[in-house]
Amino acid sequence: MTTLKVHDIESAPEGSKGLLENSQKSFGMIPGLHGVLAASPKILEAYQTLHKLFTETSFNNDELTVVWQAINVEHACHYCVPAHTGIAGMMKVDDTITEALRNETPLADAKLEALRTMTLTIVRNRGNVTQDDLDAFYAAGYGEQQVLEIILGLSQKVISNYTNHIAHTPVDAPFQGFAWSK
Repeated sequence: MTTLKVHDIESAPEGSKGLLENSQKSFGMIPGLHGVLAASPKILEAYQTLHKLFTETSFNNDELTVVWQAINVEHACHYCVPAHTGIAGMMKVDDTITEALRNETPLADAKLEALRTMTLTIVRNRGNVTQDDLDAFYAAGYGEQQVLEIILGLSQKVISNYTNHIAHTPVDAPFQGFAWSK
């Protein structure tokens, strides 16, 4: 099993210390993922920047959660699925949405299901989607902007999901009650 060090502010490289201090202020703790990413100040900065940018897209909290969790579940991320379950609760996302995503069952809301489907199509086909895929997504009420915003969210999730696979990042205490495996 591979593992990577989970840094704290003291052990982190100089370039990551301020970023970890920001994490501490934002979350009241340093998430384990941020501690692992701290070994490379640039990847930690990239992750935090992508997260901020993705939360500023046209997606509402339910839609952000659909994109994040669809990718987390598809990538079988032992760390991100529980973390985003807890985060979804903090974002006031309905538990039925979170449970459907965790269990890979269709979402009751047709528009959210179209978003989940397009997200998974992009992930599974590595961006090679058909015009029919796009047309179905557009028919649900989304547009080109949202296609590109899914890719932004995917960029963030590739950093976190792949890092957690390599690092075997321990699930943070506040999210351990949401443990998940595929």
